[in-house]
Amino acid sequence: MSDFLWGALPYVAFTFLIVGTAVRYSRDERNWTTKSSEFLSKKSLKIAVWMFHLGLFMAIGGHFIGILVPKFLTDDFGIDEHLYHMIALSGGIPAGILFFVGFFMLMQRRFGNPKMSVNTSKIDGVLYLILFGAIATGCLSTALNATGILGDFNYRETISPWFRSILMLQPDVELMESVPLIFKCHMLMWMATAIIFPFTRLVHCLSFPFEYFVRSSIIYRKK
Repeated sequence: MSDFLWGALPYVAFTFLIVGTAVRYSRDERNWTTKSSEFLSKKSLKIAVWMFHLGLFMAIGGHFIGILVPKFLTDDFGIDEHLYHMIALSGGIPAGILFFVGFFMLMQRRFGNPKMSVNTSKIDGVLYLILFGAIATGCLSTALNATGILGDFNYRETISPWFRSILMLQPDVELMESVPLIFKCHMLMWMATAIIFPFTRLVHCLSFPFEYFVRSSIIYRKK
């Protein structure tokens, strides 16, 4: 099971993410959308979307540095372990707050409004559950690690090299053996997100670098 979870499942997730997304775009481009619901309810949408996406971008940037940048590189620049974690927390805590509060506000808007609830599909419900799991486990693992509850665990010596070994097609499963359960759950949540990605509204984020700012506005009639 360990070999499957940390040696095979990541490639299953990447396959769904890449191949599934390409297939959906080629066969169902007309539904390549976030399914905007602004015309159903505008209450708190602007601030919630702003908080959610800003927290998301900050979290992605932090993960990129923490996972893809090897420890020896930061050491070469004179950034010791204590300073690195202080920098990581100074950006990670605001990111987690923005991300979680923005997500909570969006969920309250969607499930607290009858018009929004009836326009929420089953796949949306699954997506929101997985996103909540990813955000909750991410915030909790960061908090537990920062407070020392997890001991002297250092994800830069375990999870980070494991992920890089996955990208190099040489998965080192043994690196995940000593990883605390909460971090393992967080890893499973991102893989679940990657697997479900092509079947959800998340695909709209791939339009961001190409057409989003130059496309014509979508106009809805008032009645």
